[in-house]
Order: sequence, then structure tokens, then C-alpha cells
Amino acid sequence: MGRDEYYDNIDRVFRLPRVWSNRELSKFAHLFSGDIANVSGWKDIDKEGNTYKNYFYNASNYIITNYKSEARGFQDMENEIFLDLSSELPQNLINRFDVVFNHTVLEHIYQVQIAVKNLCLMTKDIAIVVVPFLQEMHADYGDYWRFTPQTMDNLFKENGMDLMYCSFNSHKNASVYLFCIASKQKNKWIDLIPQSKSHIDPFSDGNHQNWVGCHAIDNSKKKLNILKRILNKIKRSLK
Repeated sequence: MGRDEYYDNIDRVFRLPRVWSNRELSKFAHLFSGDIANVSGWKDIDKEGNTYKNYFYNASNYIITNYKSEARGFQDMENEIFLDLSSELPQNLINRFDVVFNHTVLEHIYQVQIAVKNLCLMTKDIAIVVVPFLQEMHADYGDYWRFTPQTMDNLFKENGMDLMYCSFNSHKNASVYLFCIASKQKNKWIDLIPQSKSHIDPFSDGNHQNWVGCHAIDNSKKKLNILKRILNKIKRSLK
């Protein structure tokens, strides 16, 4: 979990957490092979000039699922699947993939528990999910949810999967994403994927409860008010 700013003047609401999550994915994507699906991937772009397909360079087969069939052709990929995650999953997609990857999609699906269930049904083993913990509303596709590490842990448990790894970015005055890896075969990955899903932020400035999201909101005015109250108490005590 780095606190690199990546480059100067980066948009801190949408772009910074996206770049951070790309860095997280690059740590693990090479571990996975077989059939891999970017679920609701739209154009499969990482917004840094790359495709997510290139992250999973050991995949034997890589496909995209999308929600709207009228977007057909935007992705320019063969075997694109059109899938509504909030509906009953087609039988031919159950246990279809070795890995499912889902980036900042779940907040846009009102029936989020059904969507997570379907993601877990689609994979034989690994689910990689990126969700917002703190981000301004972006309602072009509907915007319904924000997620905590405990939420993701429970959602996976309810569907027979173990959340092995859950990290979050820790940048001042920036949106916060969670990056989650869950598995149906946890023991297979013990030595390859860190078993870490804490909600504690290791970076503390001494002015916050150091939990996920603690640096995302500027509390300078609150700190100034607290300091003023302390000074006023000292002044009164000296009179």
C-alpha cells in the first residue's frame, strides 16, 4: 500500500485511485492463468493507455462481459458476452472462468448482493473486485453503494469464498478504493498472495483514527477549532 502521488496535478477524485488500483493489480495479475473474464469491462481500458487484458498476460483465454448489447463493437474483442449481473446467471456461465475481474461496477448495481453472488458463481476460484469506499456520487449509470472491508469480507463469505487480500489507498483529500482478492481455494494461494484484509491504515499522522479513509477528508478546520478551544481554556485558567 504505497502513498506515491504517481505524477503531479493528478485528479484526486477519480484518477488517483484508478492509478493506485492499477498498481495493485499489476502485483498479482501475472499469477493467474486459464480463462479470465473482465466482467462489465466496457472497453477494457485502464485509463493509463493500457488494457486490462495485458495485465493478465498468462491467461489462456480472456473475454469481456458487458451490460448493454447496443454497445456492441466498442470493445473490438471476440466472444464478448452481454450479461446483467443483477439477473439470474445463465447456466453456461456457472464455474465458467478461473478468474473474474470486476472494477468499480458494483456501486452501480442496486441489487448488489445478487451481483456479488453471480460473480462468485462465475468463477472456479479467484475473484478480483475493486470498489469505492469513499467517492463523490457519479450517477450516469446509477450510483447506489459504498463498501467497507468488512462488507466485502461478509459478501464473499456468504458465497463460499475467502477474502484473502483487501487493500486501500491512503491519499490525502482523495477518493478511496478497496482492492480485493477472494478465493474458493485459499490454501492454494497462501504463499503467493498476502493474507491481509485489515481496515487499519498503517499511515498515521496522529490526528486521526487511523482506519480506512482517514486521510481522505481534510480536517484542518476542525483541528484549528480544537486548538482554539484549548487555547481559550488555557487563557481562562490563567486569569
